[in-house]
Amino acid sequence: MSKVKTIQPEVLVIGAGAVGGFYGAKLAQAGAKVSVLCRTDYMPVKARGIRIHSPQGDMIFVPQQVLKSLAEYSGQPDVVLVALKMLPDINVANIIKPVVGAQTSILLLQNGIDVEAPVAKKFPKNEIISGLAFVCLSRSGPGWIDHQCYGRVSLGKYPNGTSERIRQLQQLFEKVDIPCKIDEDIVTARWSKLIWNAPFNPISVLVGGVNTAQILALDDTRNIVEKIMEEVCAIAKAEGHPQPDDIVQQYIAATEKMTPYKTSMLQDYVSGRPLEIEAILGTPLKIAKKHKLSAPYIEMTYSLLKLAEQRVKEKKRLGAKISNFFKR
Repeated sequence: MSKVKTIQPEVLVIGAGAVGGFYGAKLAQAGAKVSVLCRTDYMPVKARGIRIHSPQGDMIFVPQQVLKSLAEYSGQPDVVLVALKMLPDINVANIIKPVVGAQTSILLLQNGIDVEAPVAKKFPKNEIISGLAFVCLSRSGPGWIDHQCYGRVSLGKYPNGTSERIRQLQQLFEKVDIPCKIDEDIVTARWSKLIWNAPFNPISVLVGGVNTAQILALDDTRNIVEKIMEEVCAIAKAEGHPQPDDIVQQYIAATEKMTPYKTSMLQDYVSGRPLEIEAILGTPLKIAKKHKLSAPYIEMTYSLLKLAEQRVKEKKRLGAKISNFFKR
């Protein structure tokens, strides 16, 4: 790749929900030219931008371009920032293909394990940047984002290393008080984040919509959190990405200190949106089976979560039938 631009890089955000909207806004605040693909909230964002309520200061983010379709995009992005949910029916590589140029870096700011491989296979000559967001966010309405706490990101070149583009993104984030760590072993860092996501996201859904503090307040659910974390650590080690010996207790202690938070999976569940079940639990289970590892707590949680999602789908189908009946 040729030398990257150092002033006002053009960033195109694919998936301008809570995560994409927030970090897109921060990059714009730092001086980048940020556009967004915004289907669900297109009209309110086009009319008044994205409004963010944050302890760092409220702001209104007005994108350079607000797009319903990538065919409308004018220009060539330096960075395509993908903040889409990791769902089986979302093909990221196919979605972004129309806007990826020869010098475009692809930043995947998504949950889960092995999210990069399909995109790297489709774009072997483009730089793939793997990104992890450590933040408490919620989409409180169309074009509205509520930022509760945290916000740091980790970036690394996939499958390993760093680059000038990554250092540029780091400078932009840190310019607007978003701590940004460059991690040259970003795949191991992905496993580290999964250690937290794997218990807290599913449990928040399965026990009736509780926050992180409520999960840890009861010894029984706290124990389940620890068991799932330990299983993730074992799978990560077998896959060649060992974690620190005390990482489970580190995460428990850090979660106890944070503002009680209703996880992103719980927010999706309440809103009737698809859940990132495969990305957070299904893929680790497949890897565990590959290594002939037992992961009973993850397996049980995965099965129960699949059932919970099925119930939501059934309710949506019933609601649609009732609505159509009264439209006759």
